[in-house]
Amino acid sequence: MSHSPRGELLRAPLFHTPRNPFQDPSALECYEDGGLLIREGRIAGCGDFTSLRLAHPDVPSVDLRGGFLLPGFIDTHIHFPQLRIIGGLGRSLLDWLENCALPEEARMADHSYACRVARQFVHLLASHGTTTAMVFGAHFAPATAALLEAAGSAGLRMVAGQVLSDRKLRPELHQTPERAYRESRLLIERFHRRGRLRYAVTPRFALSTSEAMLEVCQTLLGEHEGVLMQTHLNENREEIAEVARLFPWAEDYLAVYERYGLSRAGSMMAHNVHPNDSEIDRLAASGAAVAHCASSNAALGSGLFPFKRHIEAGIRCSLGTDVGGGTGFGMLKEALQAYLLQRIAPNGMLLDASHLLYLATQAGAEALGLGEETGDFGVGKSADFVYLRPPPESALAAVLERGQSPQQMLAAIFTLGGAESVREVRVAGSVIYSAEPETE
Repeated sequence: MSHSPRGELLRAPLFHTPRNPFQDPSALECYEDGGLLIREGRIAGCGDFTSLRLAHPDVPSVDLRGGFLLPGFIDTHIHFPQLRIIGGLGRSLLDWLENCALPEEARMADHSYACRVARQFVHLLASHGTTTAMVFGAHFAPATAALLEAAGSAGLRMVAGQVLSDRKLRPELHQTPERAYRESRLLIERFHRRGRLRYAVTPRFALSTSEAMLEVCQTLLGEHEGVLMQTHLNENREEIAEVARLFPWAEDYLAVYERYGLSRAGSMMAHNVHPNDSEIDRLAASGAAVAHCASSNAALGSGLFPFKRHIEAGIRCSLGTDVGGGTGFGMLKEALQAYLLQRIAPNGMLLDASHLLYLATQAGAEALGLGEETGDFGVGKSADFVYLRPPPESALAAVLERGQSPQQMLAAIFTLGGAESVREVRVAGSVIYSAEPETE
């Protein structure tokens, strides 16, 4: 694509969800001959191409028909140190942690190794169309800094933080609460709100964090404006039972976080597969969000996410690929997996293409407090988008040749699309990934 100081008018079919389809059935907006007007990294117009062309005759246009424009994908739960252990199948959560994830996470103590993985990780996010990600960093401050540096250099929008734990993991992954506070504070001062980066206080989960470590998390959140929080909640029944043993004073898992002020707006609770009714009600009241990780829940046998209970209670839900418990970086695949599992879940929620697009884009932006900045093609928002064009001989290309309705086309994209269809990805109008060969 060309880039002009006067802006660009991109021409292609486009889809976005500027409203919540769980509340508004007409939330999906589609333009079969769409136009996306970009100026200075911002969306200056979105709609019918002919109308935008007439209104802005001097702006250079780029014909991208044959492909599709979607808002950039937003992954709200993923682990940077687990890139190289994707595919550890056949285990439950705690067994998988012990034998697959934690040994690899310990390797992040090697700074050169962590830097290599960080560059790979950021590239894979971008090459799958992800423009914003909320990421569990490493247990080591230098490795977490390497991740944030790589994201900043690549232009990715990222919320991340050093993972904090002081018990029940491998000893080399533990920090003292004093060290955790000191290192986290320095990382916040260095990276929070630097460019497109934001910091998230990141207690791994209640099982591996003592009361003293949770107090550190509470202190960090109180001392630094705009810092977010991310952790795990109710992922696996064995985990839940162990948390109950470690915190006998807590009425349930969520109560552990509540005591330390960690369940609030700006908090992301990953999984929540097995909540009780009280936890659902309290999460809704708190403003905390839940990252639904359908592929990971299935791969680790954790269970079926009670989607309908969350939505009916008014809890913000978004999607997370949960690399490496999940099955890859593709948000299209993650959304499809959410659809498939809800089809077989007791009291499951029937999701259509508009729900999937919303969950993969705008829902994540809203959950991360970025709803005014990204997530759809609203005028004034950052020009964060992915251009998808299926390979000519692909199944997706064959299906799209039928000339179906926009809803059917979008459903086919979620069913059959993957990294092979991602041709270009931009954040704030700048290319962060291109599959096209560079031209002189």
